[in-house]
Amino acid sequence: MGKLAMVAFGGNALLRAGQKGTYAQQLENVRTTCSSLLKLVGQGYDIVIGHGNGPQVGNALLRHEAGSREFGLEAMPMDFCGAETQGSIAYMIETGMEKVLRAAGSDRKVVSLVTRVEVDPDDKGFANPTKPVGPYYAQKPLEGVYREDPAGRGWRKVVASPVPVRINNIDIVERLAREGNIVVTVGGGGIPVVRDGQGFRGVEAVIDKDLASSLAAVQMHADEFYILTDVPKVYINFRKPGELALDSMTVAQAREYLTQGQFAEGSMAPKVRAGIMFVQSTGGRCVITEAGSLGVGGTEIIP
Repeated sequence: MGKLAMVAFGGNALLRAGQKGTYAQQLENVRTTCSSLLKLVGQGYDIVIGHGNGPQVGNALLRHEAGSREFGLEAMPMDFCGAETQGSIAYMIETGMEKVLRAAGSDRKVVSLVTRVEVDPDDKGFANPTKPVGPYYAQKPLEGVYREDPAGRGWRKVVASPVPVRINNIDIVERLAREGNIVVTVGGGGIPVVRDGQGFRGVEAVIDKDLASSLAAVQMHADEFYILTDVPKVYINFRKPGELALDSMTVAQAREYLTQGQFAEGSMAPKVRAGIMFVQSTGGRCVITEAGSLGVGGTEIIP
């Protein structure tokens, strides 16, 4: 049995700074990111891929809102938009990864699963929504929870960001991966659901994709967890005097840096927390890096 690696694609795997996010641009970005996984493929790793969906789900909300306003179509809820973008992004990753594999002479198959992720209905995040989603508005809308953007760009909807509790069908994901398939799952952190009397129902929330990928890695008993972002290493004093790139940090050091505020919320902080969760739970290896440095660099979090 080969080693199992969970790889979380960051936002720049699909959309780069300054791009409009056309289908052609996203597909090319995905193909480039997938090429970086060839190092792991060549070493015989079993691979599971997670990914973000922030800009895409925002665009989906805009389309639904425009359809409601202009044509009287019912706007779909947040969990539906999450499922919609999870499927479309997984389709691009599956297509891009397959092209990369075939060009490298590999016949490994790529499988995509639209994934529900269970959250606690009593999670404190529901009482205090903080995750901004969707477009900016010049005036505060009458319905929903909105907060004014600190940069003065207008009002933006905020939803809860609950902690993931369980990845649905994770046993099937692990089995498919250990059979040699490359599996795409927990896209955008997964579709947030809570238990009800007859199964599950979707809720208006966004789950952090790095945390969901970390939980998936733990529940699959993965050996390694890679978090791909837009910098080659984790830094302390980032863009300040005394800036230092870290080759490694222990769980204790990572926690201390978080306490010091070394890592920005909404950026590096959630990635470090996800890495801590995986390493502490499994004793495995977590690496945070950019796609081009996968397998040759990055910052390792160790027990």
